[in-house]
Amino acid sequence: MGVLNITPDSFSDGGSLFVNQAPQLDKIMDVAGAMVEAGAAVLDIGGESTRPRAAAVSVAAELDRVLPVVAALVNTGALLSVDTRHAEVARQAIAAGVDIVNDVSAGADPDMLPLIAASNVGYAVMHMQGEPQTMQDDPQYDDVLGEVRAYLAERVAACVTAGIDRERLIVDPGFGFGKTLEHNLTLFARLSETRVDDLPLLAGVSRKRMLGTITGREVGERRAASLAAALLAAERGADLLRVHDVADTVDALKVLSAVNGST
Repeated sequence: MGVLNITPDSFSDGGSLFVNQAPQLDKIMDVAGAMVEAGAAVLDIGGESTRPRAAAVSVAAELDRVLPVVAALVNTGALLSVDTRHAEVARQAIAAGVDIVNDVSAGADPDMLPLIAASNVGYAVMHMQGEPQTMQDDPQYDDVLGEVRAYLAERVAACVTAGIDRERLIVDPGFGFGKTLEHNLTLFARLSETRVDDLPLLAGVSRKRMLGTITGREVGERRAASLAAALLAAERGADLLRVHDVADTVDALKVLSAVNGST
């Protein structure tokens, strides 16, 4: 899953795809095309930053950022995902041709689950403690693994109750979303245990603060750490990796696959 942040305040790319209050469609198409050519199966389009303490944006502003990009990329050959917490953004993105809704709030918008149930798109539910503006202030858990998995199981049950087919669901433990480094490392070490039943498991660690804390590297210097994290996530059962450096990650996964295939 290649990441396309259509925001002016992305932590990972400094808003390079959104300049002067507008999506840079030519650049976005170039970046997306390179991701698909390198092996990305999914392109994840986000119009609202959910980094710690990020300011919320209006639904109208998010739509202005996302919809032109969906229209530009709908025939790239990859599945399109919209990264949104808002049902109205999801509704219009689905109408425009997206295949997956990637919801970091796991259905906090009361209109989201009925919307997904009435569609045929995939739906990724993620664990987040709190809101982006406050989630890293002082996250606390008695049992981070147990609590994250229980939350994901509850949200899966809520989705099924709402009428969403189980085979359309994806779960994500939410690295960095209301979690300290210790919490993140505990979840990572036991990543396979965050899976709910046999549902696909999504992991997004690329360039995140936890890697910066471990390595002392700034965001633009975290490629090596991101590749190491991607390989470890794949070995621990992740089915889908949300990454910025698609070509390098695909190469690393090819090596992992070759080694595993030789044993």
